Parts: sequence; C-alpha cells; structure tokens
Amino acid sequence: MTAPQTPDPRSERATESVNMALAAGAIVGTWFWDVANDRLTIDEALARAFGLDPDIAHSTLRLDEVLGGVHPDDVAGLSTAINAAVQHGGRFAHQYRTRSEDGGYHWLEGIGRVDLDANGRPTGFPGVIIDISERRRFERERDDAQQLLRSFVEAAPGVVYAKDRQGRILIGNRGTTELIGLPPDQYVGRTDAELLNDAVQAATVMATDERIMSSGESEQVEEEVSFPDGRRAYWLSTKSPLRDAAGAVVGLVGTSLDITDRKNAHDAHREIEERYRLAAQATNDAIWDWRISDGQVIWNEALGSLFGHETSETTAQWWLEHIHPDDRQRIDRDIHAVIEGHGSSWSDEYRFRRFDGSYAIVFDRGAVLRNADGEPVRMIGAMLDLSDRYATEARLKELNEQLETRVREEVAERLRVEEALRQSQKMEAVGHLTGGIAHDFNNMLATVIGPLDLLEARLAGSDPRAARYIEMAMDSATRAAQLTQRLLAFSRQQPLQPTAVDTNKLVAGMSDLLVRSLGSSVQLETVLAGGLWWTHADPNQLENVILNLAVNARDAMPGGGRLKVETCNCSVASSFTEDHPGVAPGEYVLIAVSDTGSGMPPEVLAKAFDPFYTTKDVGQGTGLGLSQVYGFVQQSAGQVKLCSEVGVGTTVKVYLPKLQAEREPAPPVEPRTAPLPGGGKELVLVVDDEPLVRQFSVEALAELGYQVLAADGAAAALELMDRNPGIDLLFTDVVMPEVNGRQLADQALARRPGLKVLFTTGNSRNALVDEGVLDENVHLIGKPFTVSELATRVRAALNA
Repeated sequence: MTAPQTPDPRSERATESVNMALAAGAIVGTWFWDVANDRLTIDEALARAFGLDPDIAHSTLRLDEVLGGVHPDDVAGLSTAINAAVQHGGRFAHQYRTRSEDGGYHWLEGIGRVDLDANGRPTGFPGVIIDISERRRFERERDDAQQLLRSFVEAAPGVVYAKDRQGRILIGNRGTTELIGLPPDQYVGRTDAELLNDAVQAATVMATDERIMSSGESEQVEEEVSFPDGRRAYWLSTKSPLRDAAGAVVGLVGTSLDITDRKNAHDAHREIEERYRLAAQATNDAIWDWRISDGQVIWNEALGSLFGHETSETTAQWWLEHIHPDDRQRIDRDIHAVIEGHGSSWSDEYRFRRFDGSYAIVFDRGAVLRNADGEPVRMIGAMLDLSDRYATEARLKELNEQLETRVREEVAERLRVEEALRQSQKMEAVGHLTGGIAHDFNNMLATVIGPLDLLEARLAGSDPRAARYIEMAMDSATRAAQLTQRLLAFSRQQPLQPTAVDTNKLVAGMSDLLVRSLGSSVQLETVLAGGLWWTHADPNQLENVILNLAVNARDAMPGGGRLKVETCNCSVASSFTEDHPGVAPGEYVLIAVSDTGSGMPPEVLAKAFDPFYTTKDVGQGTGLGLSQVYGFVQQSAGQVKLCSEVGVGTTVKVYLPKLQAEREPAPPVEPRTAPLPGGGKELVLVVDDEPLVRQFSVEALAELGYQVLAADGAAAALELMDRNPGIDLLFTDVVMPEVNGRQLADQALARRPGLKVLFTTGNSRNALVDEGVLDENVHLIGKPFTVSELATRVRAALNA
C-alpha cells in the first residue's frame, strides 16, 4: 500500500480561497504571496487582469510590481486593506479597479486569506481575483434606482413608506417624518406600535397592514391619525403588498394623502344635507330642489300631504303645467328673469293644481345657487299653501261684514226698541191720564144719563117738547160716554169679557151694519177663509174694532173706493217677529181691513196710534179711533200692524191668538125690545163714595121695585150688613178711598158666603180684572149706565 500523502498547507489554503471566489462570482486569476520573503506568484489570467505581460506569470514578483496596474484612486484603499489583512490575519476581500487590455478599467475583487505563524507573524497570503464589473454595474444601477426611488418618495405628496413583513419601516418620505415626528434614522426599522402615541390607533393600522399582507390584495382605507403635537387628521391610504422576485410577499408599500379638509368639507356638506333633509321633513312646506342643467326637480313628502301628488321627483315642465293657466306665463317669465338676470332669489303667489284637480293658493320662493363663473346650477325653494289662510281671511272678512251688519242691525233694533219703549211709555203715561179722566168723567156722566133716563120714564110722552129736550141731552151724554169708553179702550182699562168667537160668522153678521156705515160710494168686499180657527176675544169690542176701521177707511176715500175685510189663519215664525217686535211667534186669526184710499206718509204712519192724533179737520174726528183699536188688540194678547202707501191705500192687520181650548158656547143674545126685569122682595145694599151716583142708583133700583139700603163706604156698609141679615145683593163701586170695592166684597162674603155681588166702576184698572180680562164669576156694570142696563145686570147677578 502506498502511504498516505501529507496535504500541502498551501494547497489547502488555495482551495479555500478558490471556493470563496466561486461563491462570489467568476474567477479571473489566482495569486500566492509569500509575505515573509515578499515573493508574489500570479497566473497568466491575473497578469492580464492587471494589464501585465502574461509571460511574467509563474515568476516571482514583488507586490508593488503588480499594484502598478491598479487605478490610481483605488491604490491607497487596496494597500490599506492588504496591510490590515497582513497585520491581523484572516479573511481578505476588497474591490478595486485595474487597467484592462483595451486600456480601460474594470472592477475586480480580491479574495484571500492571510496565515499567521505561532508568533502571529504572516506567512502566506493566497487568493483569487474575480471580475465584478457586471455586479458593480448592477449595483450602480440599483443604487441609481434606489436614489431615484428615494427622490420620488421624498418628492411624493402626503406619506409614502415601505414596511417589511414584520411591519418595520424600511423607508419613508418627508410626510412620514412629519407624521412620526422623528428623523428617518430614528424611525427606520421600527414598527407603528413603537412610534405612535395612540395604542389603539397603532393596533388598528398594524391589523390593517397584516390583513393586506396576508391577503396579498391592495386596499384603500380611510384612517384617522394623530400628530405628535396633538393635531388629528384624516388620511386616505392606498396599501399594497411588497413582493420579491419570486412573488412572495415580503412587506408592504403605502401612500397616504391628508383628506382632513376634504373630509371636513364632506362632513359639513353631509351635515348640511342632513339638516336640509330634516328641515324638509319637519316643515309643512313643499321643499323643492331644481337642477337647472337637466330640469329635474326633487320634492319632499309635503308635495303629497299638501297637494296629493305622490311623487318625489318631477321636471320643471311638470311643475309649470300644474300652475293655473292664468298665472303660468307670469310665473315662467318672472322666474327665468331672476335666473338669467343674475338674481339671487325669487318669490310670488299663484294657484297650483292639486291631484284632485282643484287649485291651492300658494306662496313660493326660491334661491338661485351659482358656480364660480356665476352660472346658475340649482334653485332651491319652498312652497307654502295659503289656501287655509285665505279661506280664514275670507271667512274673517265675511264675519266682519256680518258683524258690521249685525252691529248696524243691533243699533237699528236698539233704536227701534228704544223708540218702541218711548212709545210704550208715552202710551202708558197717556193711558194713566186718560184712565183717570175717564173714571171721573164716567162718574159725572152717571149722574147725567141716569137721571135723564128716570126723567124720560116719568114723563112717559106727556110733554113732547120735554121729551125732545131729554133726547137731545141723552144723545150728547151717550156720545160723551162713548168718548170715555174709547179712552178706556185705548188705555186698556175697559173690562173685557172674552169668549170663543167665530170670526167669519161675526164679520158676516156685520155686513148690513158695514154697508149702512160706508155709504153707496164705497164697495164692500169680504173674503172669508175656509176652516178659519176660532179666537178668544170680547165679541162686542171686536165688532167695534171692525166698525171703527171701516169708518176710518171710508173717511180716507171721500171720492169712493173699495173696502175689503179679509180673514185667514196665520202662523207667525220667529224670523217674522225679529222684524216685527211685539208679535210673539205662534198661531193667529188674522183680520185685515184694506182700503184704496189716499194712504199715509211715513210721518203720519208713525203717529197713527197716538191718542187724539188725527189728520181730519176740527170737529170731524176725535183721534181715538185707531188708539181704541190698538188698546183692545193689545189687551186681547194680539197685535195690530199698519201698512200704508201714499196714493195706493192702507191695510190694517189685526192678529188675535188662536183659541187653544174647547170652544165655549156663545152667550145668548138678549132681545133689544125685551121688557125691563124688575125686582121683588130682594134687598139691595148700594155702596158708592160719590153722593150723586149713589142717589141715582138708589132711586133707580127703587123704581125697578127693589128694596134699597145705601152706604158711602166700606165701614158703613159692613155695619148695615150686620144689622140687616136679609140683604140679597151688594151693589158697590170699585174705586173708593181706604177700602176698595173688591176688599169690601171679600169681607162681606166672609160674613155672608151666599151673598150676591155686583160691581160698578168708571175705570177697570183694579183688582177685578187680570190683564184686562174680567175675573171669572164677577158681575160688573160700567159707568155711566142706564136704568135698563142696571135692571138687566142686577137681575143677572141675583139669578147667578
């Protein structure tokens, strides 16, 4: 066997250097330097690499002979590197330029190793040379590219950065420096968690970066960041995975732009839009937004609630077509005048068609929004429905007009009522006066008519001349009595004895009397309604009323004419009574007496019912005819109205209330030629404070065959009654001092419950009547009275 060979240390070292060179690149030459003896051996390739003659290869050279081909700028650096390797030993590697065969320079890298002996002295220095020109060009290009990238990153707006897979910052621009607040040498290689003050913010950013690197997909995110000075900003970041040549994700690159102003503006715009939306929802107005460029109009919900159009978007033409035709041209002209004339606002009122076809009155106003060039872009406005307000104003105007009318009517009514009150007070005052006069006058007439009646009976035709005188005096006294009766009727002091009256029958029964009273020049016409209601009145007084009206009508037609007496049923409504105060609503029997006479002017018509007022010549009228009618009708709970027109005629309407109870039988009519009822054994007590009236009554009753006692007052009468229990009839005056006749009768009846009573008076305004109607079961004879009337009333009272 061949013994193993001991390896040459030089070969081992050379092999190690070769291996190192192979790892670094292509070998272009080798060397071995015996440092201790300064003997350098190179091969041909190395000689050519250093620009030397290849023939010197494998010869022993000095180091300085080889270094002569090194670029002058690299000689010092190469010498320093060699000296350092020789001094310390170990691995050597250095790059430098040497002259090439074409006269230029190329980059080489020497790689070797310096061996030291046991004393630390260099012994050998083997190595190889590799050509790194391509690598240096690549590195140069890479450095240029990196510089260009650095310049681009530095010049880029906002924040530009790159991070490795662990989130460490590899590079950042000026924006990154401002954001972090540190120079690059203090933040490169550090993570966001180490740099950002806000831990939550840092965690959010790193989580986003990790998600992007894990997914390998780019994202655009909006981030809120905090600066070191406390200022906060919003960034719009675009982040993308960073890949190596094999496509593996090795990090992340990102760019961020400060969008704080834009976001604030956007938020402000959104806030404005939200306020606009809320305002549009909250208001009752129809809010509209008109894009002038395309004519589209957006409405809020009030378009439907106010006008019934269930739509949120229309066109300007649709809006224009819903304006009333009479308003359309004006609105179109005026709104475009504002838009095209660089105006800022417009407002107007017009009629807008609802969904149902009706029109609402609206107040519309809008503001023009223009761009920087002043061109109109949008117009925003609000439409207010004024229909209710106009309706309310119209209603208020109507109410005001009605109020004014009512005020005028109320004032007129008040004046009318005041005038009626003054008239009523005047009539009342005159009534009191005439009632008092009639009472006294009747007492005096009683002492005239009664004695004349007795005188006429005594003479019994024995002296024709005396009889004629008596007749003349009786006629005058009777006329005076009628005059006082009219005064009492006017003053509503005559005692009425109402019964159920068939007015048609009463008027028909008066036909002959009316014809005789009117004369041949006046044509009488009676129109009697079928089914006429009955009324409740004093038939004798009603006859006097109709006769009185007929005579007045005759006097108003001196040349003749036509008189019509008409009856009918009449229902008076409350609306009628408003214009005719004094007439209560209800059902009435109407008696209308119409003539074709001269009529009365308004000033005469206003005074027609006044007592003693007359337009006739002196001696032709008393002025009590219509006042008597007025008093009777008022006393009978009715009303009388006058309608007259000059040259046409006059109509007097008498309203008497309808009889509501069962019809009462009419009293029997006593024959006018019946003999006077006389007395028998009856004892009559006459009580009257007037001596002459009392004397006449006593003598008249004695003539009629009665036994008579007399007293001048209540005290004497009661004393006589106590002494004479056989008194059958108390004949007493009503109006007496201290104790009146009614009080006397009450006291007498208390003593003698079966006593008969006959009252007499010249004035009925006393306790015998209730609202002008004689109390039930009361017998009364009015003053003055004749012997025949006295005989009849006394006998009736005794027989009751």
